[in-house]
Amino acid sequence: MRRIFGYAPRYLVAEEDGRIRAVLPLFLVSSPVTGRILLSTPFAVYGGVLADGDESRVAMGRAVEEEGRRERVQYVELRNAHEGQCLGFARVRRYVTFTQELSGTEENLLETIPRKTRAAVRKSLKFDFSSRPTREVEPFANLYLANLKRLGTPAFPLKHFRILLEEFQAGADIREMLLDGGLAAAVFVFYFRDQVLPYYGASDPAFHPQQPNNYMYWELMRWGLNHGYRLFDFGRSKTQESGSFDFKAHWGMTMRELPYEIHLVRRRELPNFSPNNPRFHTFIRLWQSLPLPVANAIGPIVLKLVP
Repeated sequence: MRRIFGYAPRYLVAEEDGRIRAVLPLFLVSSPVTGRILLSTPFAVYGGVLADGDESRVAMGRAVEEEGRRERVQYVELRNAHEGQCLGFARVRRYVTFTQELSGTEENLLETIPRKTRAAVRKSLKFDFSSRPTREVEPFANLYLANLKRLGTPAFPLKHFRILLEEFQAGADIREMLLDGGLAAAVFVFYFRDQVLPYYGASDPAFHPQQPNNYMYWELMRWGLNHGYRLFDFGRSKTQESGSFDFKAHWGMTMRELPYEIHLVRRRELPNFSPNNPRFHTFIRLWQSLPLPVANAIGPIVLKLVP
């Protein structure tokens, strides 16, 4: 985050007798939109405190309050992944995440998918798709940034993806889905311990009749199953949006709320910089109308304002 966007790391660590008891990845972000804030973690769906028990977690909560005052921020946002990370600050009930256990045979796994989506996956398997891992960013980025523009969302700079691959090494790659010599879909994937986490994904609308998105996520689940991974993490969605939420919900995975928290410091009301906020609807329509080269050129500047 420092190399790509210039955000300043403000990590907090709790120690006792030379042993680390808790850690909190925090970044200081300052923009005309959010004001000066502390965030765990920018452009990530998960964050928050990692602690070895209640005592160290409570101590970290006090440190968060102190750091917020010291840095004179508007608020501190913690994108907690699990309830056990919560520090007792105000809750933000806006996001859910979807996960699927990977076990049994491929046919067992396919049968866990609800009938309608399973039929779409089987349809995609009738086409001569192939998949391959790559570390070449531009073909994937061309698909993904065009998709963001259609959604009215500013684009990441290409160095965002290149630096992620560089930093995570074997813990990340790009999976391309090919059909008839063309790139039908691609997804940027993280691998953590026994988990597969598809993070940024997109497909070419020209291939939509062949169901490339359904093929892509099934192929990644199947690959994870056969390579010893235990959990497929389909990632975060806003609870009120119709696109990503509906697509993921139809896979029949386990859905759970993400217990995000915000500690207000100087600000007096909870912020809402979600695209679902009506305040941003005009901006989204304007962004959708921009020529793609213009959107890609200025997107990283705009995106940096609301991480």
